[in-house]
Order: sequence, then C-alpha cells, then structure tokens
Amino acid sequence: MSEHRVVITGLGAVTPIGTGVKKFWEGLITGRNGIAKVTHFDAADFRSKLAAEVKDFRAGEWIDKKSARRMDRFAQFAIAASAMAVEDSGLDSCSFDKTRAGVIIGSGIGGSQTIEDSHSRLDKKGPKSLDPFLVSKLLVNMAACMVSIKYGLKGPLSAPSVACSTGSNAIGDAFRILQRRDADIMLAGSSEACVTPLAYGGFCATRSMSQNNCAANASRPFDKNRDGFVMGEGAGIVVLERLKHALKRGARIYAEIIGYGNTADAYHLTAPDPQGDGMTRVMQAALKDACIDPQKIGYINAHGTSTVLNDKSESAAIIKVFGKHAYALKISSIKSMIGHLMAASGAVEFISTVMSVYTGKLPPTINYKDPDPDCPLDYVTNGVESLDFYATMSNSFGFGGGNACLVIKKFGTADENS
Repeated sequence: MSEHRVVITGLGAVTPIGTGVKKFWEGLITGRNGIAKVTHFDAADFRSKLAAEVKDFRAGEWIDKKSARRMDRFAQFAIAASAMAVEDSGLDSCSFDKTRAGVIIGSGIGGSQTIEDSHSRLDKKGPKSLDPFLVSKLLVNMAACMVSIKYGLKGPLSAPSVACSTGSNAIGDAFRILQRRDADIMLAGSSEACVTPLAYGGFCATRSMSQNNCAANASRPFDKNRDGFVMGEGAGIVVLERLKHALKRGARIYAEIIGYGNTADAYHLTAPDPQGDGMTRVMQAALKDACIDPQKIGYINAHGTSTVLNDKSESAAIIKVFGKHAYALKISSIKSMIGHLMAASGAVEFISTVMSVYTGKLPPTINYKDPDPDCPLDYVTNGVESLDFYATMSNSFGFGGGNACLVIKKFGTADENS
C-alpha cells in the first residue's frame, strides 16, 4: 500500500459545554460541567435523572427552517458541526476536486426522537399519519448523506455504527482512505441525539448509568465512588487531508494522525473484557501502525466512562501496554464534564485530543476525589495542565466490544519538507 501522510485542518463541535470548538475548548480547560437535570422530557420515573444536553444549539443558524424540519436532531448536529469544520479548514473559500472528497459520519441510534415520535403517532392515528420524510429522518447514514449533498462531495461515503467507538472508527477509516490516496479530503466524525425517553430508559435498564442525582459530581471517571456514566448528546466533525494537498493550498494544520487501531473484545454485549484484552491490543495496534516507541506518548485522552468496569479495565490495559511509562503518562477523561456522548464521544474526544496537541494544554478530569487502587495512574485532576510531548492517544471502547484507538502527533515546520 502506498501510504500518504494525513493531517487535521478543520474542527467542528456541538457539545453540552458549548457549540463551536472555541466554546468547547474553553469549557474543557476551565473545567466546566455540562451535566444537569434532564429537560428534554420528564425523567421523574427513571432510575437516572441527569444528562449532558446540548443547551445553546439553534438549528436555524446552520440550516434553513424547511430543511431543519426534515431532519432529526442528530442530523442537525452533524450538519452544523460539518459547517464549522469546513469553514475552519478554509475549504469553503477555495476550489478542490469534489470527486476526491468524501464523508464518513456515523451514529449509534440515528433518529432516536423521530423513532419515538413516529411510533406514538402510528399507535394513535394509524399509518396514514406518518411523515413522508420519516425514513430519511431516522436512518443512521442520513447525516453523512446530507453533508455529502450539501457540499457536493462525491468521493467515499460511509456511516459506521459501532456504539461508543463510532466516531473514532469513522476518523480512523477516513485516515486509511487518505493514506491509500483514494481521496484527498475527508469529513469524518459522528453525531448522537439520544436523550429521549426510550433510549435513555433503555440505558437505565442496563444499570450502567449513574444514579447519583447531584449534577456537580455524577460523572467521576476513575474515582473510587463512581457509579456509572451520564448520557449526553452532541457531534464532532473533522476535516482530514493528505499532507501534500493541505500544504499546496496553504491550509492551517492542527496536527497529524499517525496511527489507528481497531479490535474486538469478542466477550460480552455490554461489559468490557475484565482483563482488558481488546483494549490492550487496540493500543498496541495503533502504536505499531504509528511506528513509534510507546514512550513517545505523553498523554492519553481516555475513554473513561465513570463505570466501575470500564475505568478499571482501561487503567489495567494502559499499564500492560506502557509498563513503567504508564505511571509517567498524563491521562484525562473529558466525560467528567460532557458526559458520555455515546456514538459522538469518540469524535468529540478526538477534537479535544487534537487541541491538546495544538495548544500543549491538557483538560482536567473533574470530580475526582477518592483514588481507586484499581486505577493507579495520573488522571490530571487538579485543573488544566501544560505539557510538552511528541504524541498523544485517544481511546474509544463501545458496547459489544468494539475498540478504536487513534495516535496524533504535533506538526511543525520541520515536518513540511519531509
């Protein structure tokens, strides 16, 4: 395979702590908590009562009213985040070959609100009452399709759905496409808007969500008293380009992707392998793909869900992969602030990792009070930290045992002629 270097040139995010990467990043480095009581519906009878909802999103800023009515919230998020990423990259003001530009945007559930509203309408008023745009509103692939149509991008098109690793898989798959030179530009990421009664109640039933009703500390990754994740919603989209293409058009480059790993636990539908086998192998695979020594990794943006099993398994896997160096690594979980964005988490956390590479700043893991002997690493718990490092890693692990890992390194002037 003839491989080509791949860089990140545009970022777009819709999150519970701010819409737009600037607000999102400012929220992260100041430790802003985006978790509060559920407002999308009455959660009084549910086991959990909290969520990380997107609070400042106005679809009309990105989509005309007629089009917005024909989209589920998850697609609206994806369109908005894509528009931000395209503008940030400068692609909106330059010409490029659109047959060599593609889209990979995934989701876990897709049109969750559409599914629930339509079932209620069917039950009450019969099949003739259904919206003619029902199918295009609920399908997981429609976010990717709509972005492709909006920008006329005629290259590779895909919409992975791998639970909580979806966003990382989408970005990793786009990375591979660019490495093979099957495209010059890819928009990649994921979107989720599943804070709806059925989806929320279903995850409550798995008993994996926190029952702590104090929003100030409900999501506390790696803390001894953690009791589950807090569901969130949002989207993250990035513009990836072949390095030569980005340099030719004079693009601003945030960082470079150098490695991607993808493995399966093949163990259980919801629980991670207690030995962290799939997690271990996916990090090893990403490091091998990146062709770097593990000691060159200075920071890991952890999956860190705040569940007892995940945090313990992920910590153990990091120790297996990095050995003594694991204790020198800086680690943080931004789910402490934004909750678990489900399929959108990998993409949004990738953006956070890219910003850490670009700025040298590490967001904190808030709400960490009591150390857990099973989680003995340095989780960046005393506010934002600054660190000079060569490369970082972003982990994503999903229900069903899907694991994805991305390795990102700094890009500097010395790289431009290599």
